Amino acid sequence: MPRDPRFDLLFEPVRIGPKTARNRFFQVPHASGMTNAAPHVRAAFRATKAEGGWAVVSTGACSVHPSSDDSPFPCATLWDEADVRAHAVTTEAVHAAGALAAVELWHGGAAAVNRTTRHAPLSPSGVPWMATHVGFMSSARPKVMDAADIRDLIRWHAEAAVRAERAGFDILYVYAGMGYLPYQFLMSDYNRRTDAYGGPLRNRVRLVEELIDAVREATHGRCAVALRISLQELRARPSAAAPSEAHEVIGYLRDAPDLFDVKMDYSTTDCAASRYTPESSHEPVVDFVKSLTDRPVVGVGRFTSPDTMVSMIRRGVLDFIGGARPSIADPFLPKKIEEGRVEDIRECIGCNLCISSWHDGVWVRCTQNPTAGEEWRRGWHPERVARDGRGRVLVVGGGPAGLEAALTLGRRGFDVALADRARTFGGRLGWESSLPGLNPWRRVADYRLGQLEKMPNVMLYPESALSAADVAEFGADHVVVATGARWLAHLCGANELPAGPVEAPRVYTPDDLAAGVIPEAPVAVFDYDNYYLGSAVAEHLAGRDRTVTYVTTAGAAAAWGFMTNEQPLVHQSFARRGIALRTLQIVTGFDGETLRLAQIFSGEESRIAARSLVIVGYRAPGSALYDALASHALPGSLHLTGDARAPGAIVHAVYQGHRTARELGLAAADIAVRRDAPFAPRDFQLPEVAE
Repeated sequence: MPRDPRFDLLFEPVRIGPKTARNRFFQVPHASGMTNAAPHVRAAFRATKAEGGWAVVSTGACSVHPSSDDSPFPCATLWDEADVRAHAVTTEAVHAAGALAAVELWHGGAAAVNRTTRHAPLSPSGVPWMATHVGFMSSARPKVMDAADIRDLIRWHAEAAVRAERAGFDILYVYAGMGYLPYQFLMSDYNRRTDAYGGPLRNRVRLVEELIDAVREATHGRCAVALRISLQELRARPSAAAPSEAHEVIGYLRDAPDLFDVKMDYSTTDCAASRYTPESSHEPVVDFVKSLTDRPVVGVGRFTSPDTMVSMIRRGVLDFIGGARPSIADPFLPKKIEEGRVEDIRECIGCNLCISSWHDGVWVRCTQNPTAGEEWRRGWHPERVARDGRGRVLVVGGGPAGLEAALTLGRRGFDVALADRARTFGGRLGWESSLPGLNPWRRVADYRLGQLEKMPNVMLYPESALSAADVAEFGADHVVVATGARWLAHLCGANELPAGPVEAPRVYTPDDLAAGVIPEAPVAVFDYDNYYLGSAVAEHLAGRDRTVTYVTTAGAAAAWGFMTNEQPLVHQSFARRGIALRTLQIVTGFDGETLRLAQIFSGEESRIAARSLVIVGYRAPGSALYDALASHALPGSLHLTGDARAPGAIVHAVYQGHRTARELGLAAADIAVRRDAPFAPRDFQLPEVAE
């Protein structure tokens, strides 16, 4: 289909200093977990976005010097010739697909505690970055930077810029955001200096100006220079010279970079989970920037609607549509808009599993896009699947895994029947997406159903409960069972391992609530699953006018939600909704009137009144249908996938369904999983010069 003329504006070229972007789609810097240790994995991941139509494709944070070491979190570097070669693999692939390549030069300052390199962290005034989560905590405190340290920092950026240009990057970032070192100079909280780099805001901006100049001069103006800056805190601070300190800073820097990349200060607001934050949430903070500069501006907001994108440009908020999470969920988002296929966009659901990947120290993963991170290793493309399927496949279970398996099998060319006993497809998503804030997650099912309904080789059978005999009689060449897992009403001990079931009235699991049960108040929700569902259940019940106490074995509500930026927002929500919170507790007994608790470390006992108990803890895998089919003489292969095979988050179910479908019918020898390896500095030593 031709492109809708309403969206023509998105495909205009835009100048960025000495470079020109082919359109307004800009994949801003974001973490991928793919460091220089996996150069080919990283190159394929980024190049897929260039192929999908993004005009600019950026790295994540890339350290300019060993004094900025973020390990054990994934940390890319530009320290030596081996790093140059590693990045060149990416830039060559990005250029081949027609995009510009950008690198985010990064120094973490006090936020980089240098666990591996053991350099003393650097700080404008010795103010530490006091993380309270164990993954970020450190007993190391920073060194106060002296004049020589500042000169070194500027030199390190210049030297990294030279290496970046040799690696093939077109756009070089100076990063003054998210609590990192140039940002620390901007903020009076960190910067208490009394020299030319401290005191009045005009002085605090000086380092950022000098870094921009140094990067430009090092590459003699051949590369564009971008400034990435966090404005949330600055916008909230009054200024005698401007409407806010943010206005004042942008006013000083208005002509310094070739492009402004504007963002928030904290991960929980910069990459906020969709449970609590809508699309375009950054606009109230960054909307003024274009009024103060004629340089192009890029920003993000989990943009998935092309109408919203056009609005941002027409109203003068942005020049480029920045994408991080949406570019992971659908690397081909720009091309689908350009080709008039807006309905085919695989929209980001804002679950932030991509962000949890970085916290976990692994390659990026995505609930919507199971091919993310697997482009090179497994050869999975997000849009193309080899049409090598022959015969009929019956997929039993229409939840996330079953839908993904059916879609991928259909794309492979199999004749696919997808059956589910429910009236509507979606499995666990049907109920979970009805919980507070989780409606965007319904897109996981909606996208796949929309694609399946277009495919003539796929038939959908709702309200079809199948027995083993029914499946055998169907006579498919392959059977895929994706019937999900079930929640158990089991408590756990102080070791947090599941124990026995509770023998008491009014004890429920999420499955009971999904079936329509409304627990009698007061309700206790005992959560030792510690991801989103326990807190969402508590919010759901509070919204039904139930008095709710949330009990968890962890030290915070939705403890694993720290990994997805949800945890602070969950606590704020509990406060608004009046949900009582009991942390570091286990449930030791319940009789229908009183809930008995014990402190997980000390064993100290307490009691609270409760008429109902909802347990969100242990999900049991397995499928009676699969077990029954295993004893049948089926004509073809039998596969168990998704939560029925190994329960997990929706991202795991989708990935399992996709992998099952990709590998179905293939011999083990035909399933290739490549192993990447880093370039080593020893391979790039200059030969000794003979005297």
